[in-house]
Amino acid sequence: MTVSFKSFDKKNPLAPEATLIDPCIKGTLNVLRSCSKASSVKRVVLTSSCSSIRYRFDVQNQQISSLNESHWSDPNYCKRYNLFYAYAKTMGEQEAWRVAKESGMDLVVVNPSFVVGPLLAPQPTSTLLLILSIVKGMKGEYPNTTVGFVHIDDVIAAHILAMEESKASGRLVCSGPVAHWEQIIEMLRAKYPSYPFENKCSSQEGDNNAHCMDTSKIQQLGLPEFKSLPQMFDDCIKSFHDPGFL
Repeated sequence: MTVSFKSFDKKNPLAPEATLIDPCIKGTLNVLRSCSKASSVKRVVLTSSCSSIRYRFDVQNQQISSLNESHWSDPNYCKRYNLFYAYAKTMGEQEAWRVAKESGMDLVVVNPSFVVGPLLAPQPTSTLLLILSIVKGMKGEYPNTTVGFVHIDDVIAAHILAMEESKASGRLVCSGPVAHWEQIIEMLRAKYPSYPFENKCSSQEGDNNAHCMDTSKIQQLGLPEFKSLPQMFDDCIKSFHDPGFL
């Protein structure tokens, strides 16, 4: 599979192609092919992302705003704005569906948005590190990003549902409310005024398109109501206190 981002330095082992895109695509294919050879595997649940759904020129141009399982991110849009993660998740998921079709595999894909919630490991993940740096005012700016947010508890419940519910099929959007990071910071600053937070928005383009995520499919399967933005961010920030990250 050929990738042609203009900013890639193909000789650099730390370039996104080497560190993110190829491992995502090849890793997904390796697991799916192994599963297809194992007769004991009845269903495969793959974690993808809403990043494989929401990056589209028609969203940017406000031609559509409500996104569901039928929508796919446009690889050319991802290339234009150097959205390496979105490109990797999109191509990785498309390859997974190709393998599933060829092998007759029962594949169900969960597409979570930006996952928020309590710290579950000794060290924060990259997602939680971003939140921590924004709260502490360490980055110099916050992302110019409009994105759906979802509590980790809801993501776990979605995966269990995808595995155990016989009616589950295809892709399943898993997302709570959509907001710009500016709105998140305003909400948190009102509740936690002692933290410095970031005040400057990044000038990055291509990631701040207004949209909403249609979650009716997964909710019709029985997933409870998604947790609110205050719930997920309160759980996150409280979990930073005991280990001394805040």
